[in-house]
Amino acid sequence: MSHLQSMSIARYQKIRGLLSKRQPDLTLLLEEVHKPHNVSAVIRSADAVGVHRIHAVWQENDSLRKGTSLGSQIWVDIQRHSSTDEAIAHLKSEKMQVLVTNLDNNAIDFRDVDYTKPTAIVLGQEKDGATKKAIAMSDQSIVIPMVGMVQSLNVSVAAATILYEAQRQRENAGMYCDNLLPEAEAQKILFEGGFPVLHRECVKRNLAFPFVNERGEIEASEQWWQALQFSAK
Repeated sequence: MSHLQSMSIARYQKIRGLLSKRQPDLTLLLEEVHKPHNVSAVIRSADAVGVHRIHAVWQENDSLRKGTSLGSQIWVDIQRHSSTDEAIAHLKSEKMQVLVTNLDNNAIDFRDVDYTKPTAIVLGQEKDGATKKAIAMSDQSIVIPMVGMVQSLNVSVAAATILYEAQRQRENAGMYCDNLLPEAEAQKILFEGGFPVLHRECVKRNLAFPFVNERGEIEASEQWWQALQFSAK
């Protein structure tokens, strides 16, 4: 079997294991977080705790989406939104509680939240934090208690801190024991992660992604292979 038609069983099992612990109802919303090293660190933390997709409001700096800082995007999907209004409305349409990191009179300790519920966490821009719009539209402000001179954490550190609390609660609730990711989503990641060359060609040619079976093999018609200018034989 050509390496173009199959991946190793070990790689297939590793990707399947990763996908079995994905938490599609736990996510982040990055609101104009622009520094590439912060974006990269947030994505790595999201991947580490099983976040399947994060959301971002990026009105400018489109180069962020194309740079090496987003190399983890194979494993963590990034959905871009044109505005905070649209992003939070989308999250609420998915029945998520929307939390925002913000120090105000109504803020509660981030550990007092029930993260076993469908949850989205809004992280504001590095310098000024979350916008007034994000704060107004969110269901609850949360804070990470601090006893030092500094009053705020780096956005990527804050993201990791909150996400690991969410992971702790979800592990205790047994939520990492069930495969929560729809198979259609799993197939997309299996193909992109297992067959990066073919995936790029499919995107370039606007072709449908094929099915990857339990042996790590692509199941596709002769016509599909011909469209990619590869032979299935």
